[in-house]
Amino acid sequence: MSHNHSHHHNAEKNLSIAFFLNAFFVVVEVVGGLFTNSIAILTDALHDFGDCLSLATAWYLQKKSRQGRDAKYSYGYKRFSLLGSVFLSGVLFISSLFVILEAVKRIIAPEAVEAQGMMWIAIFGIVINGAAALRVKKGNSLNERAVFLHIMEDVLGWIAVLVASIVMQFVDFPILDPILSLSITVWVLINVYRNMRATFKILLQAVPDDIDVKTLKEEILKLPGVSAIHDLHIWSLDGQEHVMTLHVISEQKENCTIKKEIIETVKKFHIVHSNNDYE
Repeated sequence: MSHNHSHHHNAEKNLSIAFFLNAFFVVVEVVGGLFTNSIAILTDALHDFGDCLSLATAWYLQKKSRQGRDAKYSYGYKRFSLLGSVFLSGVLFISSLFVILEAVKRIIAPEAVEAQGMMWIAIFGIVINGAAALRVKKGNSLNERAVFLHIMEDVLGWIAVLVASIVMQFVDFPILDPILSLSITVWVLINVYRNMRATFKILLQAVPDDIDVKTLKEEILKLPGVSAIHDLHIWSLDGQEHVMTLHVISEQKENCTIKKEIIETVKKFHIVHSNNDYE
């Protein structure tokens, strides 16, 4: 269980670093927006402030997920991290709709921008958000994946701003910025769908994708004293730690040893809790 504790601690640390980097960049955007007199940057500062609130929520829920079992939640609070994934995915979906609306408006009626000032702020935005994205990319939880998508939306957005600002210093082509924004938004929405699908599979107690049920059965049936198994059920707590129940038909009267062997056997399938009935 020490490995699992370490994983959740690292996830919490990754989210906290992403939060503080994002909060720092909001301050930079406000100063930069006022300095360049760019409403676009000030608007993005407001968007990033919303990101900070989302990251703070994800950070809190990830920390909450480390709490052990109690009278209310017999399996512990691990699924609270999934709430962070659902919340962030929802925020991403709604913000993407606003980006699409704004991009369409700018395609219809292009607006001039302060290209050189935008370029320098875009470079800084890529560095700060890129560092946060690399940090949470190391994690494997669905919560961290949702945060990664959230930050990558900003990274790709600033890359689009950088490309557009460089091009527009030489060519009067303001429509380039909204076109790139639409392309990025489509990529974000596709990944939001994938992340939400994985999250809801867990909430609906589907068999985890990383478990081959046939192989698992074969491994258990190889154990001495196990003649048959049935009523096998497997589901996941948070996408990484899984639970299993099954009924074992045994040739031995002493079932304690068999139970221990089954527990050890299923550990390699990331099953942290198993409930075995015997006959």
